[in-house]
Amino acid sequence: MGTLVYFSSQTGNTHDFVCKIGMQASRIPISPKDGRILVEDPFVLVVPTHGSFDGRGAVPKQVLAFLEDADHADLLKGVIGGGNTNFGETYCLAARKISDRYRVPILYRFELKGTLGDVANTRAGMERFWKTRH
Repeated sequence: MGTLVYFSSQTGNTHDFVCKIGMQASRIPISPKDGRILVEDPFVLVVPTHGSFDGRGAVPKQVLAFLEDADHADLLKGVIGGGNTNFGETYCLAARKISDRYRVPILYRFELKGTLGDVANTRAGMERFWKTRH
């Protein structure tokens, strides 16, 4: 089965969600001084939406830098979006922007830290997704 790559800000919502899924995962560093990660196998990206109500800055700059580094964009096979429904139309906007730009499917969306149902659905969905990719 493939791996997850994720970005989580200091709030830790996405980190908590990914940890509950229990899959192999690599975290994109918050700060460049923390180094960089290099991924060599196909992966699904888990990304929260950042920015303002108008959608500017929705995709964290660290995520964009990661995707443009090495062959990461070619290895990206899907995206899972995190967000807050209080932000209306910008809910999970980062996942939509990444999906459009890199032509990969949005596989799931979750709010804040996700529910137990979100975790179970994501875990099962990832198992099905990677089985169909091989």
